[in-house]
Amino acid sequence: MFLHYYRELLNFCLRQVRDHDAAADIVQESYARVLAMEQARAPIAEPRALLYQTARHVMVDQYRRAQLRTHEDLHALDEMAQPPGPAHEEPDAVLSSAQAMAAYASAIEALPLRCREAFMLHVFDDLPYAQIAQRMGISLSMVEKHIARGRLACRACELLQQGGPPQPANTAPHATRPQP
Repeated sequence: MFLHYYRELLNFCLRQVRDHDAAADIVQESYARVLAMEQARAPIAEPRALLYQTARHVMVDQYRRAQLRTHEDLHALDEMAQPPGPAHEEPDAVLSSAQAMAAYASAIEALPLRCREAFMLHVFDDLPYAQIAQRMGISLSMVEKHIARGRLACRACELLQQGGPPQPANTAPHATRPQP
């Protein structure tokens, strides 16, 4: 198989990539992949067609890899030309996230012991209400109340982080009336 199709496949690849060394690499990779299939005892009905198809796949893989590597070295770029990092890794976002986590942890720690235990079993251990009730030896209704209280505490943290609770639309703080 190698001797029979090698020259033909090399010419095909050379026409596609217009570089003799790159074409030879593609042919070698194609033969290696087909040989691996053959050693895996995969039946090959049309070796020529398989070689050509494999060579096309290798060329596509190399093209995609080349497209990924067309950027400049990021360390060589000046600071203003470097692409921004992910938003969640920005210092302000990291600080805000850490503060939010601390606020949630404080809110959960401030809950009464049994309430905190039920809330944590549900939220962090993902236990259903019935299993929490059984484990803690309390009623299902009490579990619901504990978890609702924990959710309210966490919701209060969210509202504080967003700038406080929303004010009703019909009242304005410190509204003054014009003097006649």
